[in-house]
Amino acid sequence: MKTGFVGWRGMVGSVLMDRMQQERDFDLLEPTFFTTSQVGQAGPDLGAGSTPLLDAYSLDDLAHLDVILTAQGGDYTKNVYSALRDRGWKGFWIDAASALRMREDAVLVLDPVNGARIEEAIAGGARTFCGANCTVSLMLMALGGLFEAGQVEWLSSMTYQAASGAGAAQLRELVAQTVALADAVGEDWNDPEVSVLELERRVTAALRDEAFPHESFGAPLAASLLAYIDSAMPGGQTREEWKGMAETNKILGQDPPVPVDGICVRVGALRCHSQAFTIKLRDPLPLDEVEQRIASANDWVRVVENTRDATFSELTPTAVSGTLSVPIGRIRKLAMGDHYLGAFSVGDQLLWGAAEPLRRVLRTILAS
Repeated sequence: MKTGFVGWRGMVGSVLMDRMQQERDFDLLEPTFFTTSQVGQAGPDLGAGSTPLLDAYSLDDLAHLDVILTAQGGDYTKNVYSALRDRGWKGFWIDAASALRMREDAVLVLDPVNGARIEEAIAGGARTFCGANCTVSLMLMALGGLFEAGQVEWLSSMTYQAASGAGAAQLRELVAQTVALADAVGEDWNDPEVSVLELERRVTAALRDEAFPHESFGAPLAASLLAYIDSAMPGGQTREEWKGMAETNKILGQDPPVPVDGICVRVGALRCHSQAFTIKLRDPLPLDEVEQRIASANDWVRVVENTRDATFSELTPTAVSGTLSVPIGRIRKLAMGDHYLGAFSVGDQLLWGAAEPLRRVLRTILAS
């Protein structure tokens, strides 16, 4: 199939390109690379030389494609998608952005969880496929076994989301903030004559200084956190929190919907989103059955023993970054009763939270 790639140099796009090369996906298609800013420059060399980049806004060039895969962002999608469809283009559109997710004709893709629904949609003529919200995808990768068994009555997910989930500029700003804090204390961090309270005062003063780099986040994140992600929604939610219920139930095709809510927090991790779950089970399942259902749901989820050593070594962004593993640990019954379960999971939001479902649905389309 003739497949066009847009946004392939950004964070999600770069991870996608790496994964596609690792899995030799490019052997199965005829790729064309597009750009929004560097038309005519050399495209990537995948082993057979490079070709000039085409204009990502050229409907004429896009209309010749069988598949368009974009990680360019929602503004690009809004500018191009409808205009291309209005011209009669009937190809497959695969999108990392949120702009089309809640359209009735758009299929949210996470094939280890809803692979059968994806295949049915393709057979039924669906042509628009979107990656889901990163925390929703990672939650379902971790807890898919409980959802599949119909055991989730409701769920609260308190998220701890990495800077890179906000974008490349924000990731750079977190690094800049870290450097600024190091500059604020200098070599005194290692001087036993300087009290720790003095170090804390210097760091806090730097964080409160208007000159401290915070243009991208709107506030300091390093040595702090930001408990508001995305725009406001009715009822006090943010849009990021609203996606938890809306997208979970669309992926699962759940009717009536399972209530999902929580508070989404940006933390100073560079990569990987973490989530603390409070789950109301429909039945008081014993912990060994809970763990077995979780562990058997897909090839990437992994139950971590509820110990300090295992948690520190296996259940952190440091351990998970750059891998497809989705560990879940701290699994225990809560004090509220035998129906209530607590757990904690970590996943790389640039992989299962973004690039990997797009790569895999492209494979499914190619095989259909």
